[in-house]
Amino acid sequence: MKKLLSVLLSCVMCGTLMLTACDAAPEETSGGDAQAPIEEMLVGRWMSSTIDGEPAVANEKTVFYIVSPSEVYSSVSRVNENRSPWHAPSLTDFTIDGNVITFTSSPREGIAIIREYDITEISDNEFTANFVITHVRDGEETSEAARVVTFVRINDDYSSDIVGTWEGSCTSEGSVFDDGQPHRWEYHDDGTYVYYVQEGDEWVAHNDGDYFVNGILLCTRWFDGEVDNREWWEISIDGDTMSWTALRANDDGTTYTATFEMTRVAE
Repeated sequence: MKKLLSVLLSCVMCGTLMLTACDAAPEETSGGDAQAPIEEMLVGRWMSSTIDGEPAVANEKTVFYIVSPSEVYSSVSRVNENRSPWHAPSLTDFTIDGNVITFTSSPREGIAIIREYDITEISDNEFTANFVITHVRDGEETSEAARVVTFVRINDDYSSDIVGTWEGSCTSEGSVFDDGQPHRWEYHDDGTYVYYVQEGDEWVAHNDGDYFVNGILLCTRWFDGEVDNREWWEISIDGDTMSWTALRANDDGTTYTATFEMTRVAE
């Protein structure tokens, strides 16, 4: 009798352990491979790459840096008719509910911007989501039409490497940036920069402004009177060499790629 009870007790314990292990196991993909929880897969830096199946132009880029579900930084720079958001990498209110991730920001009192991404596919290096942005002003909500956005993982971050002075020129022939002239930028570690033009043998400050780098995305902003000017570039830095590239849109909807190459100026 004692032996029978011992066997039954062992079976119950094994069954309990198996159920516990099943509850803790990661989900399986359609191919049968184990997949980590979305909370774990999202840790890292992500940049938007396509919108509604088309490559995202530079001024539509968004970057998220998810350190953990409780520590998330987002960057947005965009110029619209009535709104011109400028968010250098900043701590953002972030929630995960199943496959839905939500970012909420409050640029000023009475206004909230809610960005919601319903993830439909995810892998280690890419995820696709249905995106809706909602603006709340004094309790009234307005939402933009849903869009399908794909993000790719970014493993490099040049936010520190860019600090210093750089000199170079446009390498994309025929683009609006192709003026055949050298250019110089001086990036400071406080998020400000100075742009110089060459007059004879001298470099003369032409304008200054703000910038941020999140991963490989460089965004700059400067003002001509009341006019808010922006530029967006994807960058790479290898030692004392820096490259810029950006997909840009013409007024007629066609696109072109602009590029720059530059080297670091010795202090």
